[in-house]
Amino acid sequence: MGVGESPLFCWVRARNTGTKHAGKALCAVESGMSPGKQAIIEKVTAIAERVGSSEGIEVVDVELLGGGRSRVLRIFIDRPGGVTLEHCEFISRQVGTILDVEDAVPGGGYHLEVSSPGVERKLSKPKDFERFVGQKARIVLREPIENRRRWEGKLAGYQAGVVTLEPEPGHEVRFDLGLVEKANLKFDW
Repeated sequence: MGVGESPLFCWVRARNTGTKHAGKALCAVESGMSPGKQAIIEKVTAIAERVGSSEGIEVVDVELLGGGRSRVLRIFIDRPGGVTLEHCEFISRQVGTILDVEDAVPGGGYHLEVSSPGVERKLSKPKDFERFVGQKARIVLREPIENRRRWEGKLAGYQAGVVTLEPEPGHEVRFDLGLVEKANLKFDW
């Protein structure tokens, strides 16, 4: 199994209540993020990256969703060879303890979920586009190229901030990484 191809695992822990269980994570999209929420996400990302680096675990994304008692902090992780439940549990325990000690997520309780990004993982960093050259991807652009914003095809290359996508054999489209609004791997079911 390659990176991002492992089954989706999740370790969920309710912080400040002691409850925990394993299950599948649900994906959610965050929009209109406040500066306070962004600062929390940046701090959690830094902590998770520090913890994960010793185990070869990459932090793919961090989300803080909901409000009040129904807040959910999601950390998506990946590693070569895939993610196991033990990897999720390791990050959950280590990062959760640090978050509690440092009170990095102010405002009361929250549920901490740690999972793999799944087979259709998000692509956002330059290294994502470099790593997954040759894989099929779905990309939405901020502005159209060739009168289209939505593209699907093989990632043909990434160099000097420019993504090359091959939507069909013999046809390549190039665009700046900054023009990408949303991108993820595309798995043919």
